Amino acid sequence: MEYIFDNERPIYIQLMEKIRLEIVSGKLKKGERMPSVRELAITMKVNPNTMQKALAELENEQLIYTERTNGKFVTQNQERIEEIKKELAKEKVNTYLNSMKDIGISFEEAISYLQEQKEP
Repeated sequence: MEYIFDNERPIYIQLMEKIRLEIVSGKLKKGERMPSVRELAITMKVNPNTMQKALAELENEQLIYTERTNGKFVTQNQERIEEIKKELAKEKVNTYLNSMKDIGISFEEAISYLQEQKEP
């Protein structure tokens, strides 16, 4: 899989976002052992130190945890996963509503467009 990074933001933040999304979407399952830092770095074509920084931040967010000799694992805390999912959803909604406002569409009209939209 090819990962394309935006030069405007730090790569470790973009890595965090990608992994966070894989966790909340269920692509990475609760309790699943994650590939090693080196494997992830190779897959995403980044420096292992950059990958380590991203994983450390995800650990600070309590989305992953480390078992000392066994590696890193996705949290089993469903409540925490749901909190992060809700935060991400709010960000997407705010982005959408602000984009609609920028082109002169009211909140009510924006909601109406959503209701009319079929699932992609």
